Formats: sequence, C-alpha cells, structure tokens
Amino acid sequence: MKQTINKMLKHIFPSLAWRGGGGEAFCLALSALTLVSCFSDDTTLGDRPLAEIVIDSTSVAEVYNINKNETLTVTPKFSQTNGGKTVTTTWEIDQKVYSNEPTLTFTGKELGSWNCRLILENEDGKTFYPFKLNVNSPYEEGITVLSADADGRPFISFMQKPIGNEQAMFYDYDCLEVNNPDMHFASMPADIVQSAGSLIIACQGKGMSGEDVPTLYYINEKTMVVENMLSVTEYDDFKPTILGIPSMDASGVAYPVMCENGKVYEFSTTEGALVKPTKLKYTYDQTMIVRDNGTGWNYELLTWDKEIGALVQIYNGYGPYYCSKNYHQTRATCTGTNNYFDGRTFCNMTLVRMTDAQSATADPQILVVVNNGMLVQKVVLSTSLWKYNFDTSETVLDDNGGTKIAMVGECPLTPTTPTIANMTYYSLLFAEGNKVRRWNYTTSQLLTAADVLQTVGSADAVITGFEMSADHKKTYVAFYEPTKSGKNGSLWVIDTDKGTVLEKYDNVFYRPVKMIYKKK
Repeated sequence: MKQTINKMLKHIFPSLAWRGGGGEAFCLALSALTLVSCFSDDTTLGDRPLAEIVIDSTSVAEVYNINKNETLTVTPKFSQTNGGKTVTTTWEIDQKVYSNEPTLTFTGKELGSWNCRLILENEDGKTFYPFKLNVNSPYEEGITVLSADADGRPFISFMQKPIGNEQAMFYDYDCLEVNNPDMHFASMPADIVQSAGSLIIACQGKGMSGEDVPTLYYINEKTMVVENMLSVTEYDDFKPTILGIPSMDASGVAYPVMCENGKVYEFSTTEGALVKPTKLKYTYDQTMIVRDNGTGWNYELLTWDKEIGALVQIYNGYGPYYCSKNYHQTRATCTGTNNYFDGRTFCNMTLVRMTDAQSATADPQILVVVNNGMLVQKVVLSTSLWKYNFDTSETVLDDNGGTKIAMVGECPLTPTTPTIANMTYYSLLFAEGNKVRRWNYTTSQLLTAADVLQTVGSADAVITGFEMSADHKKTYVAFYEPTKSGKNGSLWVIDTDKGTVLEKYDNVFYRPVKMIYKKK
C-alpha cells in the first residue's frame, strides 16, 4: 500500500525528493493529502464555521439611472450564514473607493456612466456586488419655454417627455439659474432655437452699462450650462427679435438675426461674431421662417421685404431670390407685375407642419396671408417657391392654384400673431387674446368664420405661442395672465382636432416669450 501511495504522490507532487520511501516521506505525503482535503472545504475554517455574507438582491439594483444634480441613496440589506460578525462596507465607483459608509449617497454632478461595486467584508471574507450607475440629462427631450419675469429677467422651464404611461412634468422651472448659479443674464429675452447640440438664446438687454446689453448665449442642450456668449455693444440698433438659425450643424455659415427695427445682422455660429448683412440689406417684417433638412448646407429662409412688398427667399446660402412667376427673380427686377405680391401688404406667414410620413410624400409648404386694400388673400406656396414643369420644360412658381380670398375687411393676423399650421387637419391655429381660433385654410372658410377651438385661462389671458406634437394630435398653448404676480405663465395641452383640454400646467413660469420642442 505504501508503494501505491508513493506512486500516487509522485504523480501529484513531482517536485518532492523521494529517497527510498521512508516513513518521513510517507507522513509528509499524507499531510499534503490532508491539506488538499481541508482546502476544498469552504464552509469551515479549521474547526470553526465561516460567516458567509449574503446580500439581499432586492435592496441593491443592477443598474441605477438618475438625472444630473439628482441624489441617489442606496442602503443594502444582508445576512450572515453563521452568526453576526462585524461587517465593513466599501463603495467603489469607476474602480476608485468612493465611500466606506453603510449607505451610498451619490449626487450626479456630471453626465456619464460608471461601473460600480459594493464590497461587504467581515473577518472571514468578502462579498462583491457589481452594478451600473448612469447619470442622465434631465433635459433630453421635451417642451422648453423661454420666459421673462416682471423685471425682464430670462428663465428657461423644461417639461420632460413622458415615458410610457407616465404623466408629463416640469422637471425644472429655472434651468438657467440652477445650472449657472453665479451668472448674470442680460434682460429682455426674445428668441430661443436649438442648433447643433446647443440652445441659442437672444436677449435684447436694456441698453444699460455693464452686462445688461444685447447678448447671444450658447447653452449646452443637455446640461443647460452656458458654454459661450456674445455681448454686442458696437451696434446701437441691435435689438434681436428672431434668430434665423437652422437646427443642423452648418459650420462656417453666417445666419441672419432680425432686429426690432426690421434690420438684419449676420451671426457666425462658429466664429461667434456679429457682422453687418451681406444679403438681407433692407428692412423686413417681423417674421422669418427657417427650414432645414438636418444635413449640411441645405436650408431655406423666407422673410418679407417691407420696402418693396415682396417675399424673399435664401436657399442653401444663395440668394436672395424674390417671389415671381419667373425663376430666381432679383430685387432689382422684382417690380410691378414681376412681383407675385404686387400691391399687397403683408399680414402673416406660417410654415405648415408635416409628420415624418407626410414629409416622405409631399413638399414643405408655407401659408401666406396678404391684404389687397380691403380684400384679404391667401396662398399656399412651396417653401422652395419654384418647381420644374416637364411639359413646358421650364421652371415655374409652385403656388398650388394661386391666391384666393380669405375675407373682406381688416385682417385679424399680423406678422407677430402666434400661429401654427398642420397638414394633418389642414388647419391654421391662431391666437386672439385668450382664444385659440381654428381656420381651415384649404377650404372656402373665411378668416372671420374661424371657430373658437378653446379658451384658456382668465378673460385677460394672452396667448404668446404654440407647439405641436410630432403626430399633430396635441397642441401646446403657452399664455400668461398680466394681472397676476409671480409665475403668471401657464401651459395647456389641447386636442388639435376636438379642442378639448388634455392637460393643464398652471402658473409654472413667467410671461412666455418663445416655446419650442427640444429634440434629443
């Protein structure tokens, strides 16, 4: 038997020096086998049972998702298999020790994703629990409202897009101050656009010394932190009202910024410089439509030249071209009958909203309303203005059948009247005090016969803006009540077709200046 064991031990422990198979070697080998046997038993330590730590998996999640500036608290529950022994706790985040407290308290100060680990240890060993921690932007997607308080200070309020069956909610009523606590903003906000990862805000200022001068702000769209700003002091007449900036990234391009007096300056979004215009050199009405396809340089801009009474187009950075039956008419030749809108004064124009499905089959359109004396007229134009006629081999104006009568009398629409139009119901919604009025612009319905779709707030409420869901079924109405103090601005959500109120968010911001739907 000794020989058999020796052979076995030589196979297991070839490095041992065997000399003659004496009793010492036999005992040594037997001790080694005993050691192997003890090592395989993980429930005892010698003659003492181990106290194994078992974590309650219901008390610690595998993945945590919190918003920026939100605080996460995790208190793990655990048990020990053989009696209670002192247990120490270690929390690791990104392979570094974050805390040794029994409860994890973590505030998401910056966006990101981290691999984390909970380590529970007693005198007998350690138990590990890996998990993931994601700090997300609370401003990913949703309604964004730029407002101004009684002193003209700017505020941004953000309503998160609901997930699943969740109720939509305003995550933050003052995103600017929360994320820029030490920053002084210029007063009199006028416009906000989303472009290339930023929210760009135009503030007129009061023309005072110091920081309260006309200023354009670049704000990170996910954190609401100001990343850049341009204060304008060299132009006395620079009071920005409309930012003609498309949503895509068009590096190296100067975009028009319309001012209160109808003059236009050009803003280079990459260089952060404001210069005198090279294209739109005249005086324009307080309206500007910017449409882009989300890629490269391909964008269109439409406005109204007040001095000659004509619709102006800039396409892909080229132009300006003037609306005429002749292709690419210049301003010098857009006179008399060469001007499609000869003798008319401008009332309003609105880009007709399209769903993704509609965009795949139809051309983008604008609804233009003009006044010819006491006769109000309408026309639905393609945003590109012209189309190629294969029958005649010429480029012609795409006006969908020409101008039609909209009403007789004074036009209820002005260049600054809040409007929104859609191709789903072929309706134009416009504001009249606290009333949302609906006009079926593709039919023979007159503007005077536009029905009251909904009345919001109190009798003195003033509607300042509209937004619409991607499927056009919901319309967001922003308004304020001037007789109220404090947060006197509200947001109602109505059914676009039926007009019924779906949601109310009363007194959640100040006087709304501009409302947009911020995309991811």
